[in-house]
Amino acid sequence: MVLRSSIYKKPAQLRSMVEPGLITADALDAVRALIAPGVTTLDLDAAASAVITSRGAKSNFQMVRGYRHTICASVNEQVVHGIPGSRALQPGDIVSVDAGAEFRGWNGDSAFTAIVPGEASEELVAPRRRLSEVTEGSLWAGIAALSRASHLGEVGAAIERYIDENAPDGGYGILRDYVGHGIGRKMHESPSIFNYATADRGAEIRPGLAVAIEPMVVIGDQETFVEDDGWTVSTVDGTAGSHWEHSVAVHDGGIWVLTAHDGGAEKLAPFGVVPKEID
Repeated sequence: MVLRSSIYKKPAQLRSMVEPGLITADALDAVRALIAPGVTTLDLDAAASAVITSRGAKSNFQMVRGYRHTICASVNEQVVHGIPGSRALQPGDIVSVDAGAEFRGWNGDSAFTAIVPGEASEELVAPRRRLSEVTEGSLWAGIAALSRASHLGEVGAAIERYIDENAPDGGYGILRDYVGHGIGRKMHESPSIFNYATADRGAEIRPGLAVAIEPMVVIGDQETFVEDDGWTVSTVDGTAGSHWEHSVAVHDGGIWVLTAHDGGAEKLAPFGVVPKEID
């Protein structure tokens, strides 16, 4: 007989996920503050690493076999899993940064997208800014749905609906091959959280659920390929991508965004959702 662990965690376990979530948030704050022309993606990696190690935590990305960096940094046509290196950021670049921390056996995982400041044409920057704003908005629409829905399928439907309603004419592509996930003792756990509507209702949403919701959206077609480095996922048509992510806990009092310093209060307010700290 094979014993399977439950996807639902006890309140004490959810409380143990608060600190790794905050460490992850602080690491990404350090990266965000550093983004500027001439800064390399390896510089961003070092900034995140310094925060995580200073807090007595570990990079959970480095626990993935074959990966030795603290963050993924994906630039322009790269959507996710970009490897930090000597590439220097240029004005108008769109860069998505993903990171996570493991602290005392529990994990946090989060991502954001930024436009590199500086002299760049509005023709280049405006569509990328819009893409990031819509992708971030869809993340929060999904988190808001998590607070009200009965099954995870409703989260994916809410994400897709927000994107469809806010994308410019022609729409955006939503990556189909890469999805959100459960999180806890491992960075990637069951269940999967799709960023689009599916026929499957998905897992039941009830207290104890901890998930990482992460829409990955592109300006053009959603078709991607993995570059020769074996990691970086880029668009086939060369259009820009955006990636936003937060780890969220569902508990008896409601929801709490583990990787946001305010639990998600500011961004959830427009959706009429008030996050509650985990008792």
